[in-house]
Amino acid sequence: MRALALFYRAKALTTNLELFTPTYLLHLDHKLMETREDTLFDRTFRDSEGKIVIAQPPNLPLIVWIVASLLKLIFTTGKIHLGLDLVAFGVLFTWAWEELFQGVNYFRRALGLIVLVGLIASKIQ
Repeated sequence: MRALALFYRAKALTTNLELFTPTYLLHLDHKLMETREDTLFDRTFRDSEGKIVIAQPPNLPLIVWIVASLLKLIFTTGKIHLGLDLVAFGVLFTWAWEELFQGVNYFRRALGLIVLVGLIASKIQ
């Protein structure tokens, strides 16, 4: 009788261990993601993986814009300044356009829209 009780206890233990396998945990995580409601906060600040994204490491257009803007401080007149101004405007416009249409969340898309409107307004004046 004691051997039978130990058998059932061992069987229950191995069955419970199956709950902690990576496949089961992944399935459980997927189920939780499916049942989670996306709130306005989530859509505004979280990316598709659920991480809060406000700032990201600069991508190529932002790096080029920073370099061109710094070089404009050195070359204050002439064709080089005009070329740097054109490059800085173009890459910042590209960055804003990409954020507006491909941003990871609503905050990043709004940031792209604000920068895009600001760029256009600065050129109209």
